[in-house]
This record gives sequence, C-alpha cells and structure tokens, in this order.
Amino acid sequence: MEELDIVILGGGIAGLATSLALHRKGIKSIVLERSETVRSEGAAFGIQTNGWLALQQLGLADKLRPNSLPIHQYSLLIIHCNGNKTRIRDVLIEEGIKRRESVGPASYGEVRGVIRNDLVRALAHELPLGTLRLGCQIVSVKLDETLSFPIVHVKNGQDIKSKVLIGCDGSNSVVSEFLGLKPTKSLSSRAVRGFTNYPDGHGFRQEFIRIKMDNVVSGRLPITPKLVFWFVVLLKCPQDSNFLRNQEDIARFTLSSVNDFSQEWKEMVKNCDINSLYINRLRYRAPWDVMSGKFRRGTVTVAGDSMHLMGPFLGQGCSAALEDGVVLARCLWRKLGQDGMNNVFSRKRIEEAIDDYVRERRGRLVRLSTQTYLTSRLIEASSPVTKLLVVVLLMIMFRDQIGHTRYDCGRL
Repeated sequence: MEELDIVILGGGIAGLATSLALHRKGIKSIVLERSETVRSEGAAFGIQTNGWLALQQLGLADKLRPNSLPIHQYSLLIIHCNGNKTRIRDVLIEEGIKRRESVGPASYGEVRGVIRNDLVRALAHELPLGTLRLGCQIVSVKLDETLSFPIVHVKNGQDIKSKVLIGCDGSNSVVSEFLGLKPTKSLSSRAVRGFTNYPDGHGFRQEFIRIKMDNVVSGRLPITPKLVFWFVVLLKCPQDSNFLRNQEDIARFTLSSVNDFSQEWKEMVKNCDINSLYINRLRYRAPWDVMSGKFRRGTVTVAGDSMHLMGPFLGQGCSAALEDGVVLARCLWRKLGQDGMNNVFSRKRIEEAIDDYVRERRGRLVRLSTQTYLTSRLIEASSPVTKLLVVVLLMIMFRDQIGHTRYDCGRL
C-alpha cells in the first residue's frame, strides 16, 4: 500500500488550485485524476474580482490577463475596470419585442473571460513534476482501522493511504458520499457552451450581455478580439435533448433554440467551433445543505463543486473554487507550519485546520449558494407571484447585488 501525506481527488480547477496553493506554502500533495488527460470541458469562465484576487495569491493573475480582454462596458456583475465606468445590462425580449432593459449602478472591480484550458494549463504548469497522476479512478474511501487515516481504493486495485484527503471530484463526488453529504439536486435547465472564432475580428464591445427571450437565456462574453465565448440555457429543456449523441446534434439543437434571436446572434451560434460545444443539465447543492453539511470526517474534506456545486447564474463557481484552494492551504499551513506532516500531533492539528477552513468558508458559501439559487428561481419562474416573492427576498437578503464579487479570500 502506498502512503502519502496529502491526496487530492480530482484534477479540475479546485483540485489543481488547492495543490498549487499548498505547493506555494511548501507542502507537497498528489492529485489523482480519473481522466487520461487534464479535464477541458466547460469552455470558459467569467472570472470576477474575487477570483482575480485568489489568482493573484496563486501567482497566476498576471500570466492569464494578457490572453483575456477586460470587460469594461455594460458588464453584468463587475462594473468598473481600468478607469471606465460601466453598467449592468439585462435584456428581456418577449414575442420579438424588447420589454425591458435594466441598467444597474456603477461599481469597481475586474472581470475577464478566461478559457478553461488556459487556466488548467497555467495551474498544472506551476506544479512540481509528478504531482498530477492521470488515469486514477477512485472507487471508494475508507478509514484505516488503527490510525483512522483515509485510504482510497483505485479502480486498478491499488490502495493509497494518506494523512489528508481532499475531495475535488465534482458533482458525483466519492468523497462527498463518504462524508455523508446529501446528493446534489437537478434544475430543469440545460446549458450549452461554446466558442466562435472571427478571423477578421468580431467587433463586439467588451461587454457581457445576457438576453432572456421566452424560455431561453443566452449570454456572450468576448475573450480576445477574435474569440467569443457564449452560452445558451434552456429553462424548460425538451425531452429530446436527452438523446443528443454527437457534436453535430448539439449544434443543430442549439441553433434551433436561438431561432428567435437576432441574425448576429444566430450567426455566432451557427459559425461556432463545433468541437467546443459542451452540454449538461444544471445541478446544484441546496443552500440549506451547504449550511448544515458536515464537511469534515477525520482528516477528510472537500472543495470546489464537491462542496458547493451551484448554477452558473452568478458566474461564481470557478472563483469560489479558487478561493477554497487558497483558504484550505492557508489553514493547513497555520496549524502544521514548518513541522509539516511529520509532527506527532499532526492528526489533531490537521483536523483543527480543516475545521478552521470549513468555518471560514461556510458563511461565504451559504450566501453565494443562496443568491445563486434565488437568481435561478427568478429566471426560471413563470408565475408573477413567484417572481415577486423571489425579487423581494433578493432585495432583503442581497441589497448589494454585486457585493459577492468584492470578496477577498485573503493572503495565502
């Protein structure tokens, strides 16, 4: 049986960010990823101020900025960049007629679209050679009978014992199940994400615009002067979407979904990079489950989607995962310090460190997941009464609608 100090399950954003944060503090970890290659699904992220603050602590912010345009006009969530005041713009179109265009207050911050592959490569490139192990699918987790340290069983029959186990293995997390967390829930919505390349330049303003038309919400975010990231969310997804077998089927389905949008919008979807298309049903961990969930068992914990899967309606999933990595590494360092994992009291200190991490993150994540949940209900609601109720709750609980973007997870 192989014995390691810290094992991280999942080589996505949360897993790589946590491993890199630990590496920056001089703490070694091993990342086990079930895929044969580093995961690339998801197309792109809109990273907001809080995410850039976390990336700064990881030492990656300045490396990622040159390949992503600053969004400084009509931004949805972050509304000030490089000295240019901007506004929130949401457009509602019904029966082909613009019914509402809402503009929000100015604020300060930074938002840029970042390609997922760029972020993954940047995180992985900074890790020591041998940190990331591909093709390691975890079947189960158990505790050692003598020392109560976690043991993971790999599909190939190998067992790995570790002093710390961090589950960053997504919505169907083996570690979340081990912790006894309630299963994630499914929304009725399904989202398609993709890229469109404009060889001669797209000419779009550096804005994030989101348009809701009947049962469809679509958004557009420029990444570079020639590349645009877009998404299409079907709020009440037809059953036939469950039988999309290949990229061509997804492309035809998505194009038919935006049939009532402008010609410019339809051309964007029609001319997309078909290989970039990614479709999935939206899932989330309920806010009340985040509030009450037991996120530590012995020296086992979770981060990223395994801890707080949320819909894309605030664009905070990626940034929150980056925050997790910084906070968890900082808490472990504070308790272990220079003694590292060899200290005779390390098990107790590890548990204290994880408790500190969970305590610090829970309040932040409850607010994020609650605001995301209410926003999704507002977008999906068809009843005027339900819409009014959700709007009132949002106004009472989140008077500063973009306050979550100014959160600082602190120094590593």
